[in-house]
Amino acid sequence: MAAEMVAPAWMHTQISAEQYDSWSEEQCAGIEIVDGMVVVSPSASKRHNRLARILANALDAAAGPDWNADTDFDVRLQDVPLTNRRPDVIVYRAETLDLTPTRPEHVLLVVEVVSPGSETTDRIVKVDQYAKAGICFYWRIEQAATGVPIVYTYVLDPATETYRDGEVFTGVIKATAPFSVTVDLGTL
Repeated sequence: MAAEMVAPAWMHTQISAEQYDSWSEEQCAGIEIVDGMVVVSPSASKRHNRLARILANALDAAAGPDWNADTDFDVRLQDVPLTNRRPDVIVYRAETLDLTPTRPEHVLLVVEVVSPGSETTDRIVKVDQYAKAGICFYWRIEQAATGVPIVYTYVLDPATETYRDGEVFTGVIKATAPFSVTVDLGTL
């Protein structure tokens, strides 16, 4: 007799911001909410996590006292229908450290590390969502076959709610915006 898979109820119905906010941190880990529906994210590789951590540490050190950089927490893009994204790296206002949920107006920069299975979402869908939410800077890290990451940077054009292409870095980031930061991602 074959075992039948029964999907949990939450996979079939939209959830509200109030419902999501009542969930524990453990229930929220590894998921995003898009248009009220739970989207399960696959576990990231060690290389992916290391890239995100090294970059977050460098951004945090360079950001100054007004900004913090961190990894792996929700940014509430909209309440209805609920859309929460969990960028790989987030630079946010230091004064909002204890404020939940983190909103786009608290965020200066989001970074996504592209992994197998997240290509379309990171390259197309999230770019559009972050721009429409008003987040000023978006960086995308591609894990090249050579092992040396390529970092694409984007700057928001608020009039069109779209991103303009910024600088592209291979291995070593030497960015001047949103603030000056240098970090070598090519030595993983």
